[in-house]
Amino acid sequence: MGIRFSIISVFFLFLFSWTSFTTTEAYDALDPTGNITIKWDIMSWTADGYVAVVSIFNFQQYRHIQAPGWQLGWTWFKKEVIWSMVGAQATEQGDCSKFKGNIPHCCKKTPTVVDLLPGTPYNQQISNCCRGGVISSWAQDPATAVSSFQISVGQSGTTNTTVRAPRNVTLKAPGPGYTCGPAKIVPPTKFISNDKRRKTQAMLTWNMTCTYSQFLAQKTPTCCVSLSSFYNKTIVPCPTCSCGCQNGTCVDPKIASVVPALTGKNNLQPLLQCTQHMCPIRVHWHVKTNYKEYWRVKVTITNFNYNMNYSQWNLVVQHPNFDNITQLFSFNYKPLSPYAGINDTAMLWGIKFYNDFLSQAGPVGNVQSELLFRKDPSTFTFEKGWAFPRRIYFNGDNCVMPPPDSYPWLPNAASNLATLPFIILLVTFFSVLILM
Repeated sequence: MGIRFSIISVFFLFLFSWTSFTTTEAYDALDPTGNITIKWDIMSWTADGYVAVVSIFNFQQYRHIQAPGWQLGWTWFKKEVIWSMVGAQATEQGDCSKFKGNIPHCCKKTPTVVDLLPGTPYNQQISNCCRGGVISSWAQDPATAVSSFQISVGQSGTTNTTVRAPRNVTLKAPGPGYTCGPAKIVPPTKFISNDKRRKTQAMLTWNMTCTYSQFLAQKTPTCCVSLSSFYNKTIVPCPTCSCGCQNGTCVDPKIASVVPALTGKNNLQPLLQCTQHMCPIRVHWHVKTNYKEYWRVKVTITNFNYNMNYSQWNLVVQHPNFDNITQLFSFNYKPLSPYAGINDTAMLWGIKFYNDFLSQAGPVGNVQSELLFRKDPSTFTFEKGWAFPRRIYFNGDNCVMPPPDSYPWLPNAASNLATLPFIILLVTFFSVLILM
């Protein structure tokens, strides 16, 4: 009986631990409240259902949705059908053979909806639609951090008490990584007229909240960091196989010229240039110059993926001297303060129509900028790797950093380290003599 109780206890402890780890994977210390909220506003009732406006709000500070864009899916609670859509479309119509005359837009129990492309005729658009599923991050551009479409639903309830919310909501943005919670009834959304003199409100509003986990998005990291400095000739590369070792599935740089240019949609399956780190993205941080009151850093982002162009890319860097950043060259900058009173985190992204587009691997597959920091005499030092970032994110994913003991050291520190084994040997020798 005691053994059985112990086994059951261990089993439940395992389940609890697994659940706990799964929950914490979606937590981002640099953006603790970031999420994607799907708002489902029922605007009017019809003979057999309703007309709703569905909006996808990206409340994440630095994680955006790039091409080929979002895909939203769900399971209907009853036998609902989609009569029509404006600003989006279902990817499959499904079996609508039982309908005669007026054929629904989609009859699938589990529809998948995508945004329409730019250039869609105006009579098929609504506000905040038709950008190919691309949604900016909240910090980069709040005006384009939302995507909306209108949906006419039939064979559903026609009152607040008989209508049912969709279940099992899924969001691909554009790949996996997001987990969406159940729909919750919230206070109806209110709308202000163009002349600001009248307010209307939705009949009913549901909210679904989706959170991101890098562990669910991909099995291996997607970026790594390399380091160098003016005071040490050593270039610290990305750790070997930072993003996994893909034997035989990479492109030799010597024959890279035969790889066709990426002219169509991005391919989520990477085709990487052969490197020792095997990451799609490498961020290089170079401590370039030391002045009397300032110091300068050069940041270079290199794309090693032949199947991906990164539009609206962004970089998040954590370093204590960002509270005294003086100037940036060719990058946009916004401070992020995940911890009250501590300004050590910065978001960097490209200038529109200049370098906000990171091309596929090749001669033009990189962007770079320089950062000028003002020294704080109480904290500034080049010793013990202080000049290098604490962590770096690319497009919201945490990049693999080199181990701290491999960082470029000051020359005097290097010489001290070089003589350390001799000092230890000398102390050991005299200790043995004393004992004899």
